Amino acid sequence: MKIQNKVLLITGGTGSFGSAVLNRFLHTDHFREIRIFSRDEKKQDDMRVQYKNDKIKYYIGDVRDYASVEPATRGVDYVFHAAALKQVPSCEFFPMQAVKTNVEGTQNVIRASAVNKVQKVICLSTDKAAYPINAMGISKAMMEKVAVAESRSLTETVVCLTRYGNVMGSRGSVIPLFLNQIKKGEKITVTDPNMSRFFMSLEDAVDLVLFAFENANPGDLFVNKAPAGKIGDLAQALMELTGKEVPVKVIGTRHGEKLYETLCTREEMLHAEDMGDFYRIPADNRDLNYAKYFSEGERDISKIEDYHSHNTEQQGVEGLKKLIYTLPLIRKEVFGEDPAFYV
Repeated sequence: MKIQNKVLLITGGTGSFGSAVLNRFLHTDHFREIRIFSRDEKKQDDMRVQYKNDKIKYYIGDVRDYASVEPATRGVDYVFHAAALKQVPSCEFFPMQAVKTNVEGTQNVIRASAVNKVQKVICLSTDKAAYPINAMGISKAMMEKVAVAESRSLTETVVCLTRYGNVMGSRGSVIPLFLNQIKKGEKITVTDPNMSRFFMSLEDAVDLVLFAFENANPGDLFVNKAPAGKIGDLAQALMELTGKEVPVKVIGTRHGEKLYETLCTREEMLHAEDMGDFYRIPADNRDLNYAKYFSEGERDISKIEDYHSHNTEQQGVEGLKKLIYTLPLIRKEVFGEDPAFYV
C-alpha cells in the first residue's frame, strides 16, 4: 500500500475482522493511529489488555447513534465499516434491529465521514445480500443500496463496498461449532450435507478490502473469487484433521438459510469487470429520467449466469482440509500451537 502515516477507523473493530486488520497494520507505518469503534466496553478492554499499544485508540459508541459516530470520524483518513448484526436467526426474530444497525448505521457512518472529509469509506457486505431470503441478507442488500446512493452525491469522500462469503473460524461460524462438537464426542449437527458455501480466511477478507482501498471508484462493489465446498465435506474434513470420528446428525435447513450462496447475481455479472482474483461491479449511476428506460434495454440477460457456491469449483474433503489446515483456530485447538495471530 502506498499510504503512510494515516488515521484509520474500524467500526465494529472488536470483532474478528477488526482484529485481523489490527494484526495486518499495527506494526507498519501505513497508519499512525487506528481507532476501534464499538459498543462493547468489555471487548475493548480485552483488546486493550491484549495489545498494550498506544497506537490503538478506543471509542465507545453505536453506529445507530450519529452523535457518537461523528466525533470518532474527526481527523480520520480511512474507514473500514464492519459493524453489523450478522447472525441470521437473531435478525429473523428482530428484523428492525438489523435495519437500525445495518442500514441506518451505515448511513450514519457515511454521512459522518463525509462531514469530516474522510478520504475513503469501505463498507463490508455479505453474499447473503445477493438474492436475499432472510432479514440479515435483506438488511445488507439495503445497506449496499444506501452506500451506492450516498456515493453519488459525495465529492471528497469515496464510498465503496466489498462482499464476501463465510469467514472460516470467525466467531459464530460453523467451524468452531463443529470442532467443539468433535472434541466433546458429540454428534456434528449438519443442516444439509449438500448445502454449499464460499470459504475464505480472515486474511483473504482483509486482502479484498485492501484491494478496494487501492482500486475503488465511488459506488464500486468488489467481490473475490472464493473457493466453495459442501457442509458435509467440511464436517468430514474436520474429523479427518482431528483424527476423531463422530456421528453426523442431519437437522435440516434452518429458517432463512439457502442451499447455496450467491456472490454475484446475473444482473451484476452483466456489468462486472474481471480483475483476476476479483470482480468489480460498478455503481448504477442512472438518474430518475425514466423515459429512456423504455427505449434503451439490456442485452439478453438469460445468457448470463450468476456466480454462486454451487456452480463454482468444489473443493471436496481434501481441498477443504488444505483450506482449514492453516487456520489459527485449527493450529491451536488441533495441533496445540499458539500462533501469534489468533482471532
